[in-house]
Amino acid sequence: MSVTDNINAIRKALPAGVELCAVSKFHPVEKLQEAYDCGQRIFGESREQEVRQKYEILPKDIEWHFIGHLQTNKVKYIAPFISMIESVDSERLLDEIQKQASKNGRTIDVLLEIHVAQEETKSGWLPSEVTDLMHNARLAERWPDVRMRGVMGMASITDDETQIAREFQSLKEVYDHLLVLLAPQGITADTFNIRSWGMSHDWHVAVDNGSNQVRIGTDIFGEREY
Repeated sequence: MSVTDNINAIRKALPAGVELCAVSKFHPVEKLQEAYDCGQRIFGESREQEVRQKYEILPKDIEWHFIGHLQTNKVKYIAPFISMIESVDSERLLDEIQKQASKNGRTIDVLLEIHVAQEETKSGWLPSEVTDLMHNARLAERWPDVRMRGVMGMASITDDETQIAREFQSLKEVYDHLLVLLAPQGITADTFNIRSWGMSHDWHVAVDNGSNQVRIGTDIFGEREY
């Protein structure tokens, strides 16, 4: 099947209100262009240099989401154009995003990456860490040009769908808790409204457990071309 066929099939299967982020990392611009031509506008990349190159070539109304681990010294390269950084996992990174957003006269949308999987290699805050931070931080003063949009996370790589569902439910619980904590600062579900979990192998479980944005790559573009 073609990229167009794959995207159309996924869109048909996704419930109403669930957004598709096409994970395009390691795939050539020709495949991204085909996805764009059939209406896809949100693309997920995980390497600063690669997303910059694709940004220069492809249409400018694409919403580029950075979904990989982001080093603070790389933020300045993507700050002028990135639509969203989904993988925010530290205060230091938030501070740098604020610095670069201000320099570029932009507001940058972010998701807070939460660690709920069993694998130690996964990035992200522990639920207790992120809730403590958001409870105590004065967001409008410390990060005025960073807009908190929601939560991102990944489940363990396992065939146990019960475990996957439990981990996704944990992400939903963190999201719900953060909504309560952020409300006194004027951040509500009107803007803090993205729950990004679920990939090619587990998105069905994800949407059953609160996700409203799935990040799908292999089922759209095929195996990665490194």
